[in-house]
Amino acid sequence: MAWRRSTSELPAGEPARIPEEARDVTWRRLRRMFSARATRANVLATVLTVALGFAIATQIQQNQEGGLATLRQDELVRVLDDVTQRSTRLDRQVRELEVQRDQLQTSADRAKAASEQAQARLDQLAILAGTVKATGPGVRITITDSAGAVRAAGLLDVLQELRDAGAEVIQFGTVRIVAGSYFTDAGTSITVDGQSLTRPYVILAIGDPQTLASAMSIPGGIIDSMKRLGASASVDQVTAVTIDALHTPKTPRYAQPVPEPTVARTGG
Repeated sequence: MAWRRSTSELPAGEPARIPEEARDVTWRRLRRMFSARATRANVLATVLTVALGFAIATQIQQNQEGGLATLRQDELVRVLDDVTQRSTRLDRQVRELEVQRDQLQTSADRAKAASEQAQARLDQLAILAGTVKATGPGVRITITDSAGAVRAAGLLDVLQELRDAGAEVIQFGTVRIVAGSYFTDAGTSITVDGQSLTRPYVILAIGDPQTLASAMSIPGGIIDSMKRLGASASVDQVTAVTIDALHTPKTPRYAQPVPEPTVARTGG
């Protein structure tokens, strides 16, 4: 076994020597630290991390304010299920961002890789904005409410459960759901983004079919809620759901993008 002496044990006048290999490792680490560049993936990872951190902090605060001790067993099951599903989604998103970062850093053609990543991101945003059609596995939910007991708040609960379960694209009747969608009661009818829904309510959602179906069927979930109202809800897992309803974005009246600062360049 090889023993090393600390610098305090060296004879007087004998300088401490650093092995050549350790010195090379140290220089390589320093070069990596100072060669970091702001890439699209790094910026995207930073923005997503801040947004996710804010969402998690808000959820924790709400749980603390509400008090878990006052919840029923079925409500505690729903909270635990939501936390587990969110943790799984966050882990998956972190891995995807790490892959994108590595591709941008190691690709021989960085410009091409950046362009491909930008196009992929544009496609994702178009789906989220509801401006393009989407297809994939998911579920079809049918809510039968002949007595008209289900109101806008009940359908909003369905939307929230689907989002918590990881639904990526959702359609209520003929209305594409986006971030700014809203539900209102209009007499005996329910409207989504100002468009009336017809009974029975048919809801399409793209995501993991088993996870989405389980979220609807957990104790105290949507199916139980509809039964308490005198309505009924059925969930069918579908291998290929096609969502063809489109959303027309509105032009902001007041909000304007902040221009990015320009960096002056000097010839060398």
